[in-house]
Amino acid sequence: MTKALPNFSQANILVIGDIMLDRYWSGSTSRISPEAPVPVVRINDTDNRLGGAANVAKNLSALGCHVTLCGLIGNDEAGIEVQRILEASQIKSSLYSTPDFRTITKLRIISQHQQLIRLDFEDSPNSTSSTLYQNDINNMVANQDLVIISDYAKGTVTDCQPIIDACNKRNITVLVDPKGTDFARYSGASILTPNLSELEGVVGKTQSLEEAFEKAGQLCSELNIKSILITLSEKGMALISTDAAPFHIPTQAKEVFDVTGAGDTVIASLAASLAVGAESQTAMRVANAAAGVAVGKIGTATVTPEEIQSALGDHIHKLETGVMPLDKLLKQLPLCRSEGEKIVFTNGCFDLIHAGHIRYLQQAAALGDRLVIGVNTDTSIRKLKGDSRPIVPQEERMEVLASLRCVDWVIPFEDETPIELITKILPDYLVKGGDYQVEKIVGYNEVKSNGGETVVMPFVSGCSTTSIIEKIQSLKDQET
Repeated sequence: MTKALPNFSQANILVIGDIMLDRYWSGSTSRISPEAPVPVVRINDTDNRLGGAANVAKNLSALGCHVTLCGLIGNDEAGIEVQRILEASQIKSSLYSTPDFRTITKLRIISQHQQLIRLDFEDSPNSTSSTLYQNDINNMVANQDLVIISDYAKGTVTDCQPIIDACNKRNITVLVDPKGTDFARYSGASILTPNLSELEGVVGKTQSLEEAFEKAGQLCSELNIKSILITLSEKGMALISTDAAPFHIPTQAKEVFDVTGAGDTVIASLAASLAVGAESQTAMRVANAAAGVAVGKIGTATVTPEEIQSALGDHIHKLETGVMPLDKLLKQLPLCRSEGEKIVFTNGCFDLIHAGHIRYLQQAAALGDRLVIGVNTDTSIRKLKGDSRPIVPQEERMEVLASLRCVDWVIPFEDETPIELITKILPDYLVKGGDYQVEKIVGYNEVKSNGGETVVMPFVSGCSTTSIIEKIQSLKDQET
């Protein structure tokens, strides 16, 4: 199943932060220098790319957004090159410079797709330089759908509060890619996007993801921040909000070549989605897919809507369906939820599958995107219905159910009720057939507390396993 991407061309986004120029010098290496035990690289290719906040802007532009970049550059060749690339990328800019400031430049020497060394050229801007743009903040944020603060701790955004305050006065979403150990500087922001290491630099070392999520939630409350999106490397990313349970999705990276600039891609794709009205979980799903594409490229890179769409489509098709144990299913469900899919759960004996079962399951499946069926084991059925049941053994019953087009997963359960399955799966829709009061259905409270819904569907009149068995028995009696 492939979800359609938002229309990013409707977004107007301002990026404020540390602007950099990333230079890549590439060549072959065939010998060691006689002067020192280092490889000799014969440079045969050079490439200049936007880095830092400029890379965020470049990523937004590649997605089709209307972008304005604000920051500091030097009166030097690197600054001129930054402006040239911005113009070629159709990125508007409000750039400031002073004679004592050099454009931040990172030079990487690469051979055979391996980075051998990085050389940094930078000066910290003085206090006057770093506040040059602040008089224009109110004008710059006007008519923007969203603002990004891209803080690389290079001095451009040492005081973020005027930017955040200006955005909040206009009800404009403001995202921050933070640095340092003082996140109080970002108080009042809509979303922070630290990686786990950056978060732990503020809240202390955590022993588990659950502890990290808990501390991130506390930080949101303390700093009046709506959400924190934690990037977790090979463990994906998690959205921690003050008004919802943690939402964690696994990584989509197929193969990691270079993580340079991956954080820029995450915040850019997240912002682009939010700016055009996407829900936070949908925006997170898009960002996760975009990051998976970006780390498969060398150096600071951008991704296109087509690449994200392809990644989303490839990812969802990796799901394994059919009969499976609970622990395996629980690894599959986050993949579905990362695609914004709704999970439906129902349960029963399903002995002698008939037309009533089929219609019921089709109606249940239509409520969401994925249908999970909990099936009573032979032992549990005997406890419920006596030693004469089931007629069909559980393996065969599950095989038949799994073959139905409307069914995604079939799971056996041994207990009298499926409460364990329900509490662990926490479906968006809990479905029960018959004539029940929803409040009395097993799992109702657990599903409701998680934001889900319990639905009662009437059985098809005249269709039941018991009536089929009775008819067979009647025919047998007539023959005898």
